[in-house]
Amino acid sequence: MKKIAVELFAGVGGFRCGLNNVELKNDKTIENGNWNFVWANQWEPATKTQDAFNCYIKRFGKKDASNVDIFQVNKKEIPNHTLLVGGFPCQDYSVAQTLSNSKGIEGKKGVLWWAINDILKVKKPPFVLLENVDRLLISPAKQRGRDFGIILRSFLDNGYAVEWRVINAGEYGHPQKRRRTYIFAYHKSTNYYKSLEKEKLKDIIYSKGIFCKQFSISDDELEYNTINISKDIYKNLVEVTNNFKAQFYNSGVMIKGKIYTSKVITVSTKEYTLKNIIEHEKIDSKFFLKDEKLEKFKYLKGSKKIPRVKPNGEPYFYSEGAMAFPDNLDSPARTMLTSEGGVSRTTHVVEDYQTKKLRLLTPKECERINEFPDNWTNTGMSDKRRYFMMGNALVVGIIKKIGIEIEKIIENED
Repeated sequence: MKKIAVELFAGVGGFRCGLNNVELKNDKTIENGNWNFVWANQWEPATKTQDAFNCYIKRFGKKDASNVDIFQVNKKEIPNHTLLVGGFPCQDYSVAQTLSNSKGIEGKKGVLWWAINDILKVKKPPFVLLENVDRLLISPAKQRGRDFGIILRSFLDNGYAVEWRVINAGEYGHPQKRRRTYIFAYHKSTNYYKSLEKEKLKDIIYSKGIFCKQFSISDDELEYNTINISKDIYKNLVEVTNNFKAQFYNSGVMIKGKIYTSKVITVSTKEYTLKNIIEHEKIDSKFFLKDEKLEKFKYLKGSKKIPRVKPNGEPYFYSEGAMAFPDNLDSPARTMLTSEGGVSRTTHVVEDYQTKKLRLLTPKECERINEFPDNWTNTGMSDKRRYFMMGNALVVGIIKKIGIEIEKIIENED
């Protein structure tokens, strides 16, 4: 089976960087992997300047790169592919019956999961790899697990089995404590599906499936849950929306609507610390904290107990504990947010290697935290936008490890 990939919500190309072990030499992109990316879509509706798309085409070229709303794309025109990848937002995935057609079902307008679902229906790629935030498993607050249940049922209706795992990159030798849900789906026509459909679901999590091969877990199981989301229980997605509620844990598998989800224990590897990514050369003075900004950071990072008043007039105290200031260089970075580089409590502040003065991380260091090549986003966008891109990005090294296992799986296909 050929290794052909399509990348949705591509951002600055994190999936492609990971799967193809990308390097940047003299501003030239070198792809060392085996994947042929035949189409990618990146469109940011909220901005006039498409910085992420511009970065993507600067690094990978304009050919087969799409910069339009994915809902406007004719899914039949997307090239056939072996693997569909993408990091999609956590949204409200609820569905409803259409008024015009009692048999029709529609999802919330603009919710990007339904674009993925449309591609699954039309193209039926053998394999799918997706990334999302860890709270996906517990959303929404009033009906825990419903949104992930809708996603699993959508995969089931399109003929797929699913494995998932919440991975904290910092626990597996990567330079950021970033927790994300990774979803691997495989169509019932694949050899991989056929090799697992008769296995015990628990064994897929602990020894047979894709994630345990690269991300070790203990044999001990803290908690587990079994769920049935098949048509025997829920007639369609509307019934899932209205009635489904379940406890999902940080690992799980679904085959033929039967779900086993387990709270697994990470077997951590040696930490990759901030000290290893800090630049050693002279840093531009604009990244250093001057008097007023330094005092502001001291306040933001410190403990607080602030009197406030509830809407009903009842007084209370808002409390925050102190954060490490500056950030500990002997630990992986905290989760990087899109606000990185701004004056905020979540922004990293480090001791400079040469001067020992406090400063912000540079955009290059933020790229290293996500394991992109140095200067990957240095494509004409501002520092603020470069920080934003890395706050939105995934940890490339995690995709690289998952990609190793996907390639092994594909080698066993026809």
